[in-house]
Amino acid sequence: MPTVRKPLVIVNFKTYAEGMGKNALNLAKIAEKVSDQSKVYVGVAPQFTDIAQIAKEVNIPVYAQHIDPITYGSNTGHILPEAIKEVGAIGTLINHSERRIPLKDIEASVKRIKEIGMISVVCADTPEATSKVAAFQPDIVAIEPPELIGTGIPVSKAKPEVVENTVELVRKVNKSVTILCGAGITKGEDVKAAIHLGTEGVLIASGIVRAKDQYAALLDIVESMK
Repeated sequence: MPTVRKPLVIVNFKTYAEGMGKNALNLAKIAEKVSDQSKVYVGVAPQFTDIAQIAKEVNIPVYAQHIDPITYGSNTGHILPEAIKEVGAIGTLINHSERRIPLKDIEASVKRIKEIGMISVVCADTPEATSKVAAFQPDIVAIEPPELIGTGIPVSKAKPEVVENTVELVRKVNKSVTILCGAGITKGEDVKAAIHLGTEGVLIASGIVRAKDQYAALLDIVESMK
């Protein structure tokens, strides 16, 4: 079973042009460089088509952006957990706000990921929802109010009470799960605020992927964690 060091950063490439194909590999190499320099855990979540090459060419954790809670068989068009593991992913995002799934499927997805020894990162949009998914015993949960995603307005500053309430409610049902903060995180000071509120890292996307200087942007994030 892969291990996760804290604090940590997971960079979600989404389907941005800046995080696809050759750009995805370049960004993954930047993430590897920053991780090596800082000794901070940096993982990346590229598109499915880029997982194999990135996992082969960089030595940092690679996550899928989604899986389906299925097993081998007749499931055309679905994402088989074993398939992403086979090409080098060590874990997956589940229930991102842009890829929502029903609660029963979240539970089933976490179970499937556990069965094959991978890391589950379950996203939720409210403290209450995060608490519900934390009860499924995932490895990581991430609180991301969807109205702030991609805005550059960090939840850790705009809605600190959301982060505080999340930490409080999650710890009542799961003492060991790693808690991340997302939505609007773009600067190191946003991360400092999130960690001060009780989280252990960030799930970040456009603040890194679409930055004019991806290296400088990611370095600012990880340096704030030291």
